[in-house]
Amino acid sequence: MSRWGRKNVKKAPEVIRTVTEGLKSLYRKKLLPLEQYYCFHDFHSPSLEDADFDNKPMVLVVGQYSTGKTTFIKYLLEQDVPGSRIGPEPTTDCFTAIMHGDVEGIIPGNALIVDPNKPFRKLNPFGNTFLNRFQCAQMPNQVLESISIIDTPGILSGAKQRVSRGYDFPAVLRWFAERVDRIILLFDAHKLEISDEFSEAIGALKGNEDKLRVVLNKADMVDTQQLMRVYGALMWSLGKVFGTPEVLRVYIGSFWSEPLMVSDNRKLFELEEEDLFSDIQNLPRNAALRKLNDLVKRARLVRVHAHIISYLKQEMPSVFRKDNKKKNLIYQLPVIFSKIQLQHHISPGDFPDCAKMQEQLMVHDFTKFKALKPNLMAMLDELLSTDIAKLMPLLRQEEIEAGVQPGVQGGAFLGTRAGPFVEGDPFGETADENGEVGEEDEEWVVTKDKPKYDEIFYNLAPNEGKLSGTKAKDWMVSTRLPNSVLGRIWKLSDVDRDGMLDDEEFALASHLIEVKLEGHGLPPELPARLVPPSKRRQKGSDA
Repeated sequence: MSRWGRKNVKKAPEVIRTVTEGLKSLYRKKLLPLEQYYCFHDFHSPSLEDADFDNKPMVLVVGQYSTGKTTFIKYLLEQDVPGSRIGPEPTTDCFTAIMHGDVEGIIPGNALIVDPNKPFRKLNPFGNTFLNRFQCAQMPNQVLESISIIDTPGILSGAKQRVSRGYDFPAVLRWFAERVDRIILLFDAHKLEISDEFSEAIGALKGNEDKLRVVLNKADMVDTQQLMRVYGALMWSLGKVFGTPEVLRVYIGSFWSEPLMVSDNRKLFELEEEDLFSDIQNLPRNAALRKLNDLVKRARLVRVHAHIISYLKQEMPSVFRKDNKKKNLIYQLPVIFSKIQLQHHISPGDFPDCAKMQEQLMVHDFTKFKALKPNLMAMLDELLSTDIAKLMPLLRQEEIEAGVQPGVQGGAFLGTRAGPFVEGDPFGETADENGEVGEEDEEWVVTKDKPKYDEIFYNLAPNEGKLSGTKAKDWMVSTRLPNSVLGRIWKLSDVDRDGMLDDEEFALASHLIEVKLEGHGLPPELPARLVPPSKRRQKGSDA
């Protein structure tokens, strides 16, 4: 084909099948060139990579030491995290990304940042001191098939806050806050002190308040009157730190698998936990919307940044008194922000923190800044006005498809829809019609304690040899275990899924409760040795 013939061949338009594909394409073609031209990455966050768009939803857990962060994660996963330790002193001194993996193990930070399939490559600028305090704990866990969790070092309080970490802790938090889907900010009902480092950490989360969920943990350790006072004090403290008229949503409860110490507010804790778990369960369904929202937020910041940089370039003299002019422009930055707002009709909320920008500008040479480039700005305007809108039908289609998905499953979420422990569903799930599981030959481990459990069972006055969900619930709640735990126990014990417990199923439930009270975990599925004898397959009986 001649050179002239090739000229008329039109390139086939790119076919976008998913919202994530569309966002990646828009970012590479229309936003990244603008970021590079105006040195956006020197002032704000590094450029995005494909892994930032493709990764699972992430949950960032933040709080002062001994507020129960690691215990909260263990409660969600119903499994210990490799390398984690729980104690009253600061036990977590690393940023730990807890992700799904077929083999349990720990990947150190320096190896993590060279893995193109993980969204951590842009953490390299924080240096070796940080990377030595960063790791990924991989483990096979059903919860982690849908989400990843980032555990953070306990924020220091009092005199300890003066100890240097050796890296910019608030900046690392800010980096994660911009990329995660949820930020869980934990407070201890016993200590609401907000130290200087905690204030800086909360400041690093600003601009991401839509992702923030505050949890008042260990609430079962105080009575109702004291809990009301603690809640009021927390809301007052948060109002001062965030400085916004909007009230943050605070979830109250005790997020661990231990019996409640003060069970007066049990019903409140149940409802709060249900709301928080529902919020986390929906993260995979809303992942595409969050990525779209974050890209729009980033594009608006890039637009403002371009106007600021081009204005500073325009005002610089070509030859003399450059240093004086630079100092004067930095000092006048609040006024410059106002001028740009009026001239280009930009909302004040799109502008970066003025004091931080002034500090960053001190080390830059204004003469190397670039003037406004109309074609780049036109591409950005097109992205915000039309390109994002074209993705909305795809987004709606994905939301419809995701709406029928169950969301995050496994771990503590298994007990959120089980038996009489959820409102409006007295008999729970009925997925298995016959409940025929297990092996006939296995000895039932509950046998030795069954007489003890039978005495309790018959004292509860069963009807036709079975306890109703209501009666069984009243007894199970008396153990003070959290409802999510009791829900899992019910699901495991109601083997035939009839919404009631016979004497063997009740004995099994009692055994599992004792196991949990002794500090052991619950099995995800009922092993053969725990299946009641009457519920096992009779080999050869149907032959």
